[in-house]
Amino acid sequence: MDKVLDKLNWRYATKKFDSSMKVSKENLETLLDAANLTASSYGLQPYEFYVIEDADTKVKLRAVSYDQSQITDASYVIVLANKPTFDATMIDDYIANIMKIRGISKENLEGFSQTMKSSLLGLPDANKNTWTSNQAYIVLGNLMTIAAELEIDTCPMEGFDKAQYNEILGLTDKGLNAAVVLAVGYRSAEDDTQNYPKVRYSKEQIITHI
Repeated sequence: MDKVLDKLNWRYATKKFDSSMKVSKENLETLLDAANLTASSYGLQPYEFYVIEDADTKVKLRAVSYDQSQITDASYVIVLANKPTFDATMIDDYIANIMKIRGISKENLEGFSQTMKSSLLGLPDANKNTWTSNQAYIVLGNLMTIAAELEIDTCPMEGFDKAQYNEILGLTDKGLNAAVVLAVGYRSAEDDTQNYPKVRYSKEQIITHI
């Protein structure tokens, strides 16, 4: 079987982490580089990442995460925070970054800028929030795949109070919203879930070739 598929079969949503095992800083940086390199619509990256290692902060987050032990036992908790709304500044900043990195004039990017603005700025705030949150989920999927390649365990988590996360981490003041959480660490030998057969529909059931 292809090595990538081997790793995807190996991974599972870890329910219990071994708190005595720590993901190395080197591997953490690899994961964060992968997050930063993940594709996003137009390349806008309408999100930020918060890496939680501090024990006291983890305890506070666990209390508003239905007391799930992954929050305190994992090496790191990565909070993927989307921008629930935005204005032209987000696009202008992105254009400025393209100019800086690629050495392209503002005039040559004006068409691209206007395309993004006409497509995105007129959206209602609820739609903007949905769109930016969807971008964060693309990162989530990529992070889990790269972590599996490194044989690092993860657990994607939506079971938490977003408003409380925003308050604890000061996200609202920064124009951000906790979209989804990824616990990162190493599975505990006591986590029986790792021994369960993986449950998926057959490819014939969910894939249509046209």
